[in-house]
Amino acid sequence: MTPTARPSARPGARLAAALALAGSLVLYRLPLRHRVAALRPVGRLRYADPAVLAERHDAVLAVVPRWWPGRIACTEVALATVLACALAGCRADLVYGARHLPDAAHAWAEVPGGAAGRDTGDAVDRPWTAVARFPERVNPI
Repeated sequence: MTPTARPSARPGARLAAALALAGSLVLYRLPLRHRVAALRPVGRLRYADPAVLAERHDAVLAVVPRWWPGRIACTEVALATVLACALAGCRADLVYGARHLPDAAHAWAEVPGGAAGRDTGDAVDRPWTAVARFPERVNPI
């Protein structure tokens, strides 16, 4: 994924985003159960503000290397955004979603009150439906 206009980000956010993107690329080489296990501790953090989520998402997009020979698409960017939020001490959920006509799959990061990477392209006319969310929300007893 190479955005045409790279967003700018603060140096501290860029460093966290670069570390998170590297972690995301490593985690995506592992089976899903390992990615889920890696995100479990993130569920203990408080949710990030939508502005913080947007800042972290922009920072991840800013550090995506153009020379990278492999895949860096929505799934890798969404996981990197969640990890970048965790490095900032706050939580975001990794959401996998789908839509119909034509069938498509997508991933984005989400917090109550906002999402990053969800509404891209024609998502306004054909909204995404969340299928899976990690870390799983735990209802207090």
